[in-house]
Amino acid sequence: MFYYKCNNKLVQFIIKLRKNLISTKKIAQTARQVIQTEVTAIEKLKGSINQNFIDAVNLIYNTKGRIIVTGIGKSAHIASKIVATFNSTGTPAIFMHAADAIHGDLGIVRKEDIVIAISKSGETPEIKVLVPLIKFRGNPLIAIVGNNKSFLAKQADKVLDVSVDKEACHNNLAPTSSTTAQLVMGDALAVSLLELRGFTSGDFAQIHPGGTLGKRLYLRVADLFVNNEVPRVNIDENMEKVIVEISSKRLGATAVIQNGKLVGLITDGDLRRMLEKHHNIGNLKAGDIMTQNPRTIHKNSLVVDALTLMKENNITQLPVLDKSDYVGIIHLHDILKEGIL
Repeated sequence: MFYYKCNNKLVQFIIKLRKNLISTKKIAQTARQVIQTEVTAIEKLKGSINQNFIDAVNLIYNTKGRIIVTGIGKSAHIASKIVATFNSTGTPAIFMHAADAIHGDLGIVRKEDIVIAISKSGETPEIKVLVPLIKFRGNPLIAIVGNNKSFLAKQADKVLDVSVDKEACHNNLAPTSSTTAQLVMGDALAVSLLELRGFTSGDFAQIHPGGTLGKRLYLRVADLFVNNEVPRVNIDENMEKVIVEISSKRLGATAVIQNGKLVGLITDGDLRRMLEKHHNIGNLKAGDIMTQNPRTIHKNSLVVDALTLMKENNITQLPVLDKSDYVGIIHLHDILKEGIL
């Protein structure tokens, strides 16, 4: 009986293990099928980059107004993301939910604005109510639509075709491939406009000041090193003075100065190497152990450039110069605290 129970548990364990293996394989297979289906949908979009697309880009580029992007359901979520991309790349845009638009939010739209309506079917009730109102007000209408024969497509001034052969959902129901196609078309518009405007990294930094990306583009060495002490010793200072200066200023290094100019750098690593080589340090001077002509950075340089220099030379401190004058030290920790990696 004991043997039978043990054997039965083993059989059950093997069956469960086999089911788990089959389930794991099925999950991976499904995920790959979803990705492939959506990749195919995106590939199809290349055929939609036609004269209509070019005209839509030029229409947006030349407008003196804003871009109002609207949609319903999942298309509304995509519209919101496209608005965020437009704004972050220099094209002023506002999201307007199609349902809210027909209940008062249509007041957002000014006469000089362009409206982009996003819909898979182009036949939703809210779109059918909203579109005539937009046309009556005289605003140009661009449709990002999955049905070129729909009400929306027929009413639009410019039609961007985002039709897909099938959704990634096995029931061909849940918006998956279609919403991906909508999003990619929005990105294509935004980046095309970015190129036309000559939108630079400096422009990007001005509208992304709070994030890590913005910091990489605008934060300068002068913004950080000023919070630190300014360690410095003369070239003929003894080791006691050097050690005290490095320890008290808490940057793990000190500049070495001769005739008012930077001539070297001593780090705590240099101190350790000194102790390994010399048993009697009483007669040593700062100039005996310093690194001559150390790597430096100008105070107006970008912090990201300082970080690159540190990585390339495997160092953690950089003396900072104002023209040719030594003014302080920036430490790797200063940069990491800002979230710049």
